[in-house]
Amino acid sequence: GQVATCNSVHFFIVRNGEVWTSNGNYCIPGITRSNVLELCRANGITVREKEFSLYEVYSADEAFVTGTFGGVTPVSSVDGRTIGLGLYDSFDQHEFSVGPMVRRIQVWYNDMVVKECGSL
Repeated sequence: GQVATCNSVHFFIVRNGEVWTSNGNYCIPGITRSNVLELCRANGITVREKEFSLYEVYSADEAFVTGTFGGVTPVSSVDGRTIGLGLYDSFDQHEFSVGPMVRRIQVWYNDMVVKECGSL
């Protein structure tokens, strides 16, 4: 099978500097998803809307989901497998992954929200 989306959010992976998400055949279009795709393209990031396997997810450099309430939220593991660097958050005492690409996308997205809405 192919990865399409998550429950109420859209799923993305980062592989070799590219942002991948499903081609949209099995999920409804999302406003946040669309904004993230546009922001990536505007900032020179290659975006691939394509089918990809769970095995490609397991070996991704980074992963994240997008949604109305969560904006751009990093994904630290899938099926118990750590995605990316497996960074450690000493404040909350748990592992999480916020890689450099997800961090950049979060900044771009948050800046867009502040510009259009006035605050987060």
